Amino acid sequence: MNILLIGSGGREHALARSLSASPLCSKLLIAPGNPGTAQYGTNVALDVADHRAVIDFCRVMGIGFVVVGPEAPLVAGLVDDLKGAGIKAFGPSRAAAQLEGSKAFTKDLCAEFGIPTAAYRRFTDAEAAKAYVRSYGAPIVVKADGLAAGKGVVVALSFEEAEAAIDMMIGGGLGAAGAEVVIEAFLEGEEASFFALCDGTRAIPFGTAQDHKRVFDGDEGPNTGGMGAYSPAAVLTPELQARVMREIIEPTLAGMKARGMPYTGILYAGLMLTKAGPQLIEYNARLGDPETQVLLPRLRSDLVAALLAACDGALDGVSLQWSDAAALTVVMAAKGYPGAVEKGSEIRGLAQAEALNDVIVFHAGTKQDGDRILAHGGRVLNVTALGSTITEAQRRAYDAVDRIDWPEGFCRRDIGWRAVERERA
Repeated sequence: MNILLIGSGGREHALARSLSASPLCSKLLIAPGNPGTAQYGTNVALDVADHRAVIDFCRVMGIGFVVVGPEAPLVAGLVDDLKGAGIKAFGPSRAAAQLEGSKAFTKDLCAEFGIPTAAYRRFTDAEAAKAYVRSYGAPIVVKADGLAAGKGVVVALSFEEAEAAIDMMIGGGLGAAGAEVVIEAFLEGEEASFFALCDGTRAIPFGTAQDHKRVFDGDEGPNTGGMGAYSPAAVLTPELQARVMREIIEPTLAGMKARGMPYTGILYAGLMLTKAGPQLIEYNARLGDPETQVLLPRLRSDLVAALLAACDGALDGVSLQWSDAAALTVVMAAKGYPGAVEKGSEIRGLAQAEALNDVIVFHAGTKQDGDRILAHGGRVLNVTALGSTITEAQRRAYDAVDRIDWPEGFCRRDIGWRAVERERA
C-alpha cells in the first residue's frame, strides 16, 4: 500500500526508515519530511494543518494508510478527519489526544481512575497559584496545561523560581498553552519512559528508554525537547514493566474507553520510579523524540503490520520481537538552543560518521541546499549507534559525533551516564 507519513523531525526520519522496510509498503511519501527522510521515500510540500488538503492528497495519490508523527496534528484532530473521509490513519482521536494536549485532563483522569501520579492543583489565576505554592513550599513543579514543545515544565527549587514560572506561563510566555497551569508535588526518584501500542481496548509494551532533558552535561541548565536517549532502560525491570502495564497503562485505557474516547495509537508514559512504585509524570500521545531514534532501530518486527493491527483493534494477535542490542542517540543542537538559534550553518562529515559500523545519523532540523546540508532548527541531528551494551553504543555514537564538522553546533558529552555506571558496577 501507499503510506503517507506526517512530520519533519528526527522521529519521522526514524519512522520513515522502518516504514519503508516493510513488505506492506509500496510507496512512502512524507509531508513535509527532511533531507534524511528523502532517503526512504518522497518528501512532499503539503500543509498538514490543512486537513482538507491532506485528504485530497491522499485520494489523488491512492494513500492507504497515514501515520501521524507529531503531537500537534493529533491534538488538532487530523486522525478524526482522515477516518471521517474513509482513510485509515494511525494515532489517537482529537478527544483521546487530550492525554498529551492537556495536562489538567490527564491529571483529572488519574484522579478519577486511581492511576498513581503526583498530587496536583489547577490554576488560571496567577495570584491564586502563587498563594498555593507559598502554602505548599518548594521544591514544586509548575506545568503549562497545553502543548509547549517540551518547554512547558519548570521544576522549581524555590518559591522565586515557581513564581517566575507562573508569571511567565499565565502571562502569555507560552501562548495559549500556559493559560492554565498545573502545579504538582515534586516526586523523588529516577525518570524513565515506557511505551505501549494501543488498539482502544488492549495494549502491548513497545519498549523502554531513558532520555536527558536538561541542555548541559550533568543535567544542568533549562529543560529541552530532549538532548539524547538510550534503550532499553535497565531500571525498568520486567517486574516493573508488568506493574506499569497493570497500574498505569491498562487503567488509562479503561478510563478513556469509559469516557467514550477509546485510545488507539502509541501511549508514551513518562514515569518517576519512586520508593512507593512507578508514578505517572505525564503522557505523550505519540512516539517520543529522540526516543524513537533508539526504539525503532531495535525493533525486528514489521512496524507497518503492528500499526495496522492497532488501528484494526487486533493487537491480541501481535507479538513484537526486539533486538538484544542497546541503542543510544546523541542530539546535536545549534548553539543557543533551547533559546534563539541561527539557521543556515553548513554541516560536514555526515558520510564519514555514517560510515562507522552500526551508526545512523537521523536528521531532525536540517535543510538541503544543493549538495550541502544546512542547520535549520534547534535540535538538528540525532547521532544514533547500536552496541551489545549501552557503554559500547555510547562509544560508537560519540566516535560518530567527533567525525561531524559543525562548529556552530554542540551536544552533551554524557548521554547514557546512568546506564554506563550500572554496567560498570
